[in-house]
Amino acid sequence: MDSKTIVDSFQGKRILVIGDVMIDAYLYGKVNRVSPEAPVPIVSFSKHEERLGGAANVAMNIAALGAIPILTSVIGDDNEGKRLLELITQQQMPVDGIVQSKNRITTVKTRVIGNNQHLLRIDNEQTNPINKSEETNLITVVREICDKSVVDAIIFEDYNKGTLTQFVIEEIITLAQNRGIPTTVDPKKDNFLAYKGVTLFKPNLKELKEGLNIELSSCKGNEFEHAVNVLQNELSNQITFVTLSEHGVYIQDQSAKHYIPAHLRNIADVSGAGDTVISVATLCLTAGLPIELIAAYANLSGGLVCEQVGVVSIDKEKLIREASKLIHT
Repeated sequence: MDSKTIVDSFQGKRILVIGDVMIDAYLYGKVNRVSPEAPVPIVSFSKHEERLGGAANVAMNIAALGAIPILTSVIGDDNEGKRLLELITQQQMPVDGIVQSKNRITTVKTRVIGNNQHLLRIDNEQTNPINKSEETNLITVVREICDKSVVDAIIFEDYNKGTLTQFVIEEIITLAQNRGIPTTVDPKKDNFLAYKGVTLFKPNLKELKEGLNIELSSCKGNEFEHAVNVLQNELSNQITFVTLSEHGVYIQDQSAKHYIPAHLRNIADVSGAGDTVISVATLCLTAGLPIELIAAYANLSGGLVCEQVGVVSIDKEKLIREASKLIHT
């Protein structure tokens, strides 16, 4: 298959995304001088932007590739939560998978950008696990969505903000297994080993080391591959996909393994690249692609979004063009 056929096959896939959603806010301005009060730059404000972040950015990437994201999460019943729902609606995504709670605040990450450089980030968030009632409500919402219509895959997008508790993870995996729905995971250190039985598990190298509490001298070779095997034996997952930053990616299943090098890029900002990688990997999985192509497309996509400042979604047409040149040659 050529790149256009592959990317066009994503069209209409229904992907349920469960995890921590947030607002990514941006303050833009020019920096011309240093403050006399402290050795910090003065940013002359020019504009303010708000975008969907966290698991919602995964949903944005899914939508950008022609598939249908179904976003599920727990957020605060507050002004920021109201704004988040407005942003989701503006992107023509449903909000009936979002549970609001008076016990929580909605996460907002505010980035200060001066002269196209990321200077500072301010996080307003709550990271304790959701309570039993919120867990029950979230699982009920996911079950109702899966009962109402076809779900082609479920993505767990964990930002350690409390939505994905061990109970939620285990219940949703069981639900997916009972319905034959593939599951993919973008994990964090907390609950790293709770994702037993998922289809595809995608840590980065730092998360792999922290999750297994090991040191690695290299991201290639026997020592590294042994660590991946330890992880796969612990989780009993089908595919392990490790992102290796400037060294590319590594993927393996029970019968094959592949190292895919990174493509040379003018990196402007790595924010949100992991969201793009899990989105593209999941869609490739639903399209039935072999693991080498899953890794190649996800690796390429992550590099493409790093060329732009801020959290942005993958450009479908650019992915088709670049994949045609760099993968299908």
